[in-house]
Amino acid sequence: MSSDGVAGGGEDERKYKGVRRRKWGKWVSEIRVPGTQERLWLGSYSSPEAAAVAHDIASYCLRGCSSQKGFNFPLTSLPASVRPDMSPKSVQMAASDAGMAVDARMILRNSSSPPRPAPETSSEMSWGGRGGSWEGDGMGAGSSAGGDGLNLSVEDYF
Repeated sequence: MSSDGVAGGGEDERKYKGVRRRKWGKWVSEIRVPGTQERLWLGSYSSPEAAAVAHDIASYCLRGCSSQKGFNFPLTSLPASVRPDMSPKSVQMAASDAGMAVDARMILRNSSSPPRPAPETSSEMSWGGRGGSWEGDGMGAGSSAGGDGLNLSVEDYF
């Protein structure tokens, strides 16, 4: 695989090492584990750049600095958690985190409209049958009994 050319049929898209485009538009990345026939799945991303960064991080972790000529981008600064000689599972997680961070930055940079405010909530819930209605507890639909909203992060799914 060369580091430039056409990817996924689009003429203005750059082709990155270890990255391919699914027919439904998502970009995916994987890498071979040195000394084995095993492939390490690095994730599915919105942009080819994010998938390429995931591949670069995994390549560095699995092969060290000797693989710099095979990188898609110059590695100027690495996350503190990234080092050579990591386990394949740790490599997978570090690469995925780096790729998702790139995707998130690109989405934030490309979003042209400011975030919309949340709709107003009502403490009354109406029922459409025979004029019946229930009154809520005054906390609104988006609240929880403890007063704090539900906080989820990507790490909750790993």
